[in-house]
Amino acid sequence: MVGDRAGFAATQAPAPTGGDRILVELESVGKTYLSRGGPVHALEDVSFRIAEGEFVSIVGPSGCGKSTLMLIVSGLLPLTSGAVRVSGQLVDRPQTNVGIVFQNHVLLDWRTALQNVMLQVEMRRLDHDTYRSRAMELLELVGLAGFEGKYPFELSGGMRQRAAICRALIHDPPVLLMDEPFGALDALTREQMRIDIESLWLTSRKTVLFITHSISEAVQLSDRVVVMSARPGRIERVIDVDLPRPRYEGAHESSRFAEYTKAITSIFLAKGVLRMGKVAGPRPAGST
Repeated sequence: MVGDRAGFAATQAPAPTGGDRILVELESVGKTYLSRGGPVHALEDVSFRIAEGEFVSIVGPSGCGKSTLMLIVSGLLPLTSGAVRVSGQLVDRPQTNVGIVFQNHVLLDWRTALQNVMLQVEMRRLDHDTYRSRAMELLELVGLAGFEGKYPFELSGGMRQRAAICRALIHDPPVLLMDEPFGALDALTREQMRIDIESLWLTSRKTVLFITHSISEAVQLSDRVVVMSARPGRIERVIDVDLPRPRYEGAHESSRFAEYTKAITSIFLAKGVLRMGKVAGPRPAGST
């Protein structure tokens, strides 16, 4: 059976499955945008915790507030209600102790891959020689050894996104926030990136909050999957994923993997986020 938690109160933070130390904590988070057409309620009473070294994905329909939630955790967007803490500190301003990977790589066109990775080092005024060695190690780890001198236009989409991940990790943040980082990639490159991300996570054991639309992607990568409702985004269920790692070695073919994806799909079907297709019957003879 799939290990899930259904129907917990919004003010409760489901217990994480990772270590004892809580690095990310959201308590009754709400977000309302003001618009000319009236208030838009993006998030409502979102509560959960992420332990050190845990990989947690948020999956939900478009417009449910997933990206909004990540921006709130990073401190780049103020919340309307509730509270967020990262490493025990209340988030009330942009956070410098997290790494962020956006949907777009946002590399600077006039800087090489290595120079883009080193941008954070320069901005934080860290020791150049020490972190240049780390940057080269990260680029090698994600398969970009030999491409450090290439400019973004000389790299494929997947390679650019790998460089963006290295840039997010260069200052060794305890928490990595990833907002649909594979969304702009073709299917084959996306699959390779999933493999790369899991390998990188198994090596670094960073605490990861991963935003995605893909159910299978969430199951493949995560220790837990937070399933969100349509707007205003609420937590419908938190599902523990108990599958051996690494998961890129035939995980998709296992019956347990199918159980997890079916459980999440069933939630979306029950809430009307997904609808079963209708198959037309045979056309009568002689019809046009």
